[in-house]
Amino acid sequence: MPVQSVPVRDASIHYRLLQQYLILLKKYPILTKSVTSGILSGLGNILSQVLEARKKARNGASVEEIDTAGVARYAIYGLFITGPVSHYFYQLMEVWMPSTDPYCIIKRLLLDRLIFAPGFLLLFYLVMNLLEAKGWVDFEKKMRSSYWTALKMNWKVWTPFQFINVNFVPVQFRVLFANMVALFWYAYLASVRK
Repeated sequence: MPVQSVPVRDASIHYRLLQQYLILLKKYPILTKSVTSGILSGLGNILSQVLEARKKARNGASVEEIDTAGVARYAIYGLFITGPVSHYFYQLMEVWMPSTDPYCIIKRLLLDRLIFAPGFLLLFYLVMNLLEAKGWVDFEKKMRSSYWTALKMNWKVWTPFQFINVNFVPVQFRVLFANMVALFWYAYLASVRK
């Protein structure tokens, strides 16, 4: 029995979106990953605000409107930092620790968890501080009050996902995979940074 392919025009919207994403990913990898990171980071912040508003409403407190400036800050961070930095990190990881290395599974995870994660979280705190137009004193205060807590939570939450990501997800999809996890992670970060 012959199998017929489905013309793109007759395919579902999800299939067409995925196909378009893959075309853009191949043609413009950094830009596609950056825009995707920006959108999902902004959505993560919206998710955080919605969850916070529901919690306040349950406790009888007044609920505020969505902080569009906060959404914009997270989207900017995703667009200009998360997308490009993650792209280059994963590409370099492939060069530094090829899959032919017998210990690459452990080395990749250790590099990500012990070097990249603390530095990337520090960068997050610094950039958010700048985007909020706050000074060095505020940055130090946030670092002292929540960085270590956030880093420990990062290690707990992200380690299993990053084990899968850096070892089994094809390199061109690693930023997207991490962005999907980050959608919820940024919701957590937005709440602990308050």
